[in-house]
Amino acid sequence: MTTEATPPTTSASPTVRRLWSRARGVTLALVLLLAGAVVIAAVRSDVRHGELDPRSADPYGSRAVAELLADRGVDTRVVTTLDDARSAAGPDTTVLVAIPDLLTERQQTALRSATAGAGGRTVLVAPGGPSVELLAPGVTADPALSHTSTLSPGCDLPAARRAGSAATGGLRYSTTDADADACYRSRRLATLLRIPEAATGGTETPGGDTVVLGASDILRNNRLAEHGNASLALQLLGSRPHLVWYLPSLSDASAPQDERGFFDLLPSGWLWGTLQLFVAAGLAALWRARRLGPLVPENLPVAVRASEAVEGRARLYRKANARDRAASALRSATRTRLAPLVGVPVSQAHAPEALLPALSAHFHGDGEQSLHTLLFGPTPSDDAALVALTDRLDALEREVRRP
Repeated sequence: MTTEATPPTTSASPTVRRLWSRARGVTLALVLLLAGAVVIAAVRSDVRHGELDPRSADPYGSRAVAELLADRGVDTRVVTTLDDARSAAGPDTTVLVAIPDLLTERQQTALRSATAGAGGRTVLVAPGGPSVELLAPGVTADPALSHTSTLSPGCDLPAARRAGSAATGGLRYSTTDADADACYRSRRLATLLRIPEAATGGTETPGGDTVVLGASDILRNNRLAEHGNASLALQLLGSRPHLVWYLPSLSDASAPQDERGFFDLLPSGWLWGTLQLFVAAGLAALWRARRLGPLVPENLPVAVRASEAVEGRARLYRKANARDRAASALRSATRTRLAPLVGVPVSQAHAPEALLPALSAHFHGDGEQSLHTLLFGPTPSDDAALVALTDRLDALEREVRRP
């Protein structure tokens, strides 16, 4: 039974060095990108840390104003839940809402119902349009911000007149309340509003009021010493002996839990845009895909010498360290050329039992074992052994061709 010899299996698995050579560029880019992200995160981590927190000494914190209030006998208490803020409202208390826009509509309505008629003061720091309409009915926010951060009082409010110029520029407000004090105007709109409440119980005792600030600069540590910021902040927050500093928190139990998934948070336009990108990618793939049909011969644009092609392939084999492929190609080509010379069909050129006896007979029956090792032997161990194999194959072919 004749069996056809199969070429030795090829092991072209990349080595660790080759993998590193290929991936080092991408790896370096990823490392630089990660390092840049870490540096940016580290630099920006403290920029807004403790913003408007009376316990924070950071530039955007409010510890300085809290300590000045303490020197004047006003105690400051920080709360982070709506229930604590509502229970603290009273005639001798100022409730400051640091970030009103973090509250939901239900929370804003509940806070307004607790502070309205309590006789105290409510200070809202830079509330947006929807927030200010719920927390201070009758007040609307203009979408355009003030172009000037430091403004003059321009009103009869005693606290503003005593403070003078202050950094109140930010959001601008208007109100329908004729009794409101509109101060620090920017283009005829106020950046500080004080809306008084009507007297309670039918008496002449004045009720509480609501103060709307367009910016939080007068409360920050890094701006407190500028202009009349400190004076204005102390007068607005020190009118009552108690100050409740409300920092809305996402962990507040009164806040509704958002159980929406990632795709629910994406606007519908993004989903449609992504679908269009997939359709465009599919059309581009069809446009650039290989056309089906018969092969069309084409002339090569340049003539490449056979020696250059052989040399190029040899370099590829050497770069891939594929001595097994190189040795197999050399032996296969040699067997294909030797078979017709010794009377063996080309189809049987790679069968040892057909080729080796004919070659051995050509050499008068000597050296069949050595011929088997030369034509069907193992893979050379190094480059020198591969060169030696090439030389021996050339010598064998020359010997067979010799008349």
